[in-house]
Amino acid sequence: MIRVVLPAHLRTLAGVHGEVELEVEAPVTQGSILDALEDRYPMLRGTIRDHATQRRRPFVRFFACEEDLSHEPADAPLPDPVAKGAEPFMVVGAIAGGG
Repeated sequence: MIRVVLPAHLRTLAGVHGEVELEVEAPVTQGSILDALEDRYPMLRGTIRDHATQRRRPFVRFFACEEDLSHEPADAPLPDPVAKGAEPFMVVGAIAGGG
């Protein structure tokens, strides 16, 4: 099982509490996790990735094993601890601001 941590507003939208666990076939990639997440929670379609391009939306970041994976290719294999369920794949809402 793959563990996914969503930001609070997406957990509310999906109606879940805490981590989400998903069955994802190998190879485990950002794309395969997001496909499984959107299949299980269709209300999340378009919130993390653009509907048409399937690219990560601005102000959404992906982390795993304390690394920012946001700019990695969607089909690149994720670290083994994530693929084995030992570490979560984290979807994080980025914050921007200025003064």
